[in-house]
Amino acid sequence: MDDNDVGTAAVRAEELVKVYGRGDAEVRALDGVSVAFEKGAFTAIMGPSGSGKSTLMHCLAGLDTATSGRIFLGDDEISGAGDRRLTELRRDRIGFVFQAFNLLPVLTAEENMLLPMRLAGRRPSDEWRDHVVTRLGLDGRLRHLPHELSGGQQQRVAVARALLPQPDVVFADEPAGNLDSRSGAEVLGLLRASVRETGQTVVMVTHDPVAASYADRVVLLADGRPAGEIAAPTPDTVLDTMRRLGTAALQEVR
Repeated sequence: MDDNDVGTAAVRAEELVKVYGRGDAEVRALDGVSVAFEKGAFTAIMGPSGSGKSTLMHCLAGLDTATSGRIFLGDDEISGAGDRRLTELRRDRIGFVFQAFNLLPVLTAEENMLLPMRLAGRRPSDEWRDHVVTRLGLDGRLRHLPHELSGGQQQRVAVARALLPQPDVVFADEPAGNLDSRSGAEVLGLLRASVRETGQTVVMVTHDPVAASYADRVVLLADGRPAGEIAAPTPDTVLDTMRRLGTAALQEVR
């Protein structure tokens, strides 16, 4: 990781280690990972099952604590931050899109979208709110409860919830994993558009070569260590690279 990576990084890790268990049961989920994620770019994290990709994202997002190493959100070091500070960072500077949508069933689509900002005592400008709602095709769905929406519509609400605070970075964990291929492509396209149109930074964990092809770059992990990168990925280049990482990776992405 050179000085230029540091200066343009929305989030980065230096020599990150995450160990679970002790003694014979010890597992090194991350083993000295140094990586930077560029501002205004869409990056996918991929690797075989057990490679550490979800652990890396959880540590970068302040959802899990690394055993050692350093994490920076922009110029601010967040490794070692207390629970209160991490809660503030997740609320104010980080957006999340999860595979399971994580919408509150008793709130309307609009209330779910605005909930994190309301809890923080903030509200988006009317112009930005209208832009996000229109861009995501939610104009006619704002008063609907989650059970009245399709899976694709629920994930659009989750994307809107992540984008409205205009966070430093949006972390997406298998955002198309629970969707049919058409809805999944729409959600991935919307994340791609948020990068191109507004300069949003998106970091996505996925096992799917097609989903990864929406990204500008793929960061590869294997056995908790960096295993290369793919620039301008296509489904074929991702699949070929995953094949080279081993038969376990090939079976996961099928």
